[in-house]
Amino acid sequence: MFAKKEKRIKIGMNKALDALVGGFTRRTWQPASLAIALKNLLLSGKMASNVEAPERWYLALLGFAEHFRTSSPPKIRLCVHCLQAVFQFKPPQRIEARTHLQLGSVLYHHTKNSELARSHLEKAWYISQQVPQFEDVKFEAASILSELFCQQNLVDSAKPLLRKAIQISQQTPYWHCRLLFQLAQLHTLEKDLVSACDLLGVGAEYARVVGSEYTRALFLLSKGMLLLMERKLGEVHPLLTLCGTIVENWQGNPIQKESLRVFFLVLQVTHYLDAGQVKSVKPCLKQLQQCIQTISTLHDDEILPSNPADLFHWLPKEHMCVLVYLVTVMHSMQAGYLEKAQKYTDKALMQLEKLKMLDCSPILSTFQVILLEHIIMCRLVTGHKATALQEISQVCQLCQQSPRLFTNHAAQLHTLLGLYCISVNCMDNAEAQFTTALRLTTHQELWTYIVTNLASVYIREGNRHQELYSLLERINPDHNFPVSSHCLRAAAFYIRGLLSFFQGRYNEAKRFLRETLKMSNAEDLNRLTACSLVLLGHIFYVLGNHRESNNMVVPAMQLASKIPDMSVQLWSSALLKDLNKALGNTMDAHEAAQMHQNFSQQLLQDHIAACSLPEHNLISWTDGPPPVQIQAQNGPTTSLASLL
Repeated sequence: MFAKKEKRIKIGMNKALDALVGGFTRRTWQPASLAIALKNLLLSGKMASNVEAPERWYLALLGFAEHFRTSSPPKIRLCVHCLQAVFQFKPPQRIEARTHLQLGSVLYHHTKNSELARSHLEKAWYISQQVPQFEDVKFEAASILSELFCQQNLVDSAKPLLRKAIQISQQTPYWHCRLLFQLAQLHTLEKDLVSACDLLGVGAEYARVVGSEYTRALFLLSKGMLLLMERKLGEVHPLLTLCGTIVENWQGNPIQKESLRVFFLVLQVTHYLDAGQVKSVKPCLKQLQQCIQTISTLHDDEILPSNPADLFHWLPKEHMCVLVYLVTVMHSMQAGYLEKAQKYTDKALMQLEKLKMLDCSPILSTFQVILLEHIIMCRLVTGHKATALQEISQVCQLCQQSPRLFTNHAAQLHTLLGLYCISVNCMDNAEAQFTTALRLTTHQELWTYIVTNLASVYIREGNRHQELYSLLERINPDHNFPVSSHCLRAAAFYIRGLLSFFQGRYNEAKRFLRETLKMSNAEDLNRLTACSLVLLGHIFYVLGNHRESNNMVVPAMQLASKIPDMSVQLWSSALLKDLNKALGNTMDAHEAAQMHQNFSQQLLQDHIAACSLPEHNLISWTDGPPPVQIQAQNGPTTSLASLL
């Protein structure tokens, strides 16, 4: 996702942190104002006398074509007719090649006639190679043609085309860098991250040789992003250190410099969040938020860099703002600041709606899906299951519009449905959803998260011992834990404590839960802290140690209210009612009983509302793309017994 400054071009290198998958926006070949001026000059006979006849008819047709293309609504058929008329004059090779490029570009971007677009682009590519000093047409034809090949699932045709264009573009820094980015993106979309990293390394060295430290940083940061995706942390750390030095030392356009800093800080923040280090990330996140505020105050001038290799940048300012909102939401969700997560999600989604009216970039839909994924988890925690279910359906609709989006987010979608199923006590459906998600993911952190939640389902069912122990062996926090995530390892200790509690092994449960508390306190993992405290309080209550139980449950309730976590509040209020009754605190017991009644009623009403929605039938979907239509059902079929 890198853009040329004046005639902007965005080159996507990301996934969204699965991550950010971008795309190209292409240069227009004539500004509308020039086209109209040309038309008026031609009609009035005032064309400059030194313009030769071939150029006069060519400029006239070109001007009319651009006028039709930029009309509102665009008149693409008339635009195409004007361009096709150029060939009637048997133009020289330069005009012939450029016209084939223009026709191919218009047909590719504005029609579904991909075969005709391909034919024109192939002719532009072939003819332009025979014309000296015709790099712009030659390499733009190769770039767009390779995109078209990818759209037609002809990746094996796109790769050699790009490789040849890269090979012959070494004397043209801008195009050489752009084509390297494009081929690296193609390999990334194919999950061939090794080849993509190799190409980005080549690009970084080339940029250094041609004196572009700015574009060198873009190549290195892009490579760092892919290394993070591959979990090659040993290579990431020195590379990010080098990038930090380059970014701080580079003196150039302020917006470009700040955008490099945003890219650098986004990688650092997501690295911390992937590792579950919610507290440690705060200084970097604060710097990132300050950086985006600085960018928003800078004027985006149109002064072109003197080095053509510098004609890129990572993302438009508006996209960067949404991305910073997104990583802030991710942090707030992990830390358990759910009201803050809601606030920033609302801001980001509002910004996205405005952007999508003017910009069809795929990265905006990716941002939207990731934001919805996080806010859905917030809703389930705060006791808004019906809203969460409707937002899950919204994610399904977005994925229906983009097969690639569905491929990248199918596992997350089934995981969300599994979490919803747990919240409405549909354990068989939860198991089916998590099993489906495990089948679809290759992401180690997501796999560990799913297995942890599936283990909680087996614990609650109480009769799946063999499957449960098999899962627990694979997420043993004391030995060979599969990922480096601090948060997931703390959650694995909690799951072991929960199992020991249900089995009546209270001392063992306390050991596991104290380990969870130690880890969650170290990184401000508020939800895990609240869950561990209330479970420890329950254990002490069962053991008859009411004072110690009260010392655990009261802070658990306070923290759960701050998050807010409806299930922990329900659990804590039930314990406080029994504890105060046992301690002889009649007024406090009555107050706790009233709180418990209120929480129960809220959960019951939300439960009935969610299960009555037609979207509730999504819990039965475990195969293929999301269902297009969802049939309504008569009413809730699940029980709140386990909650109340």
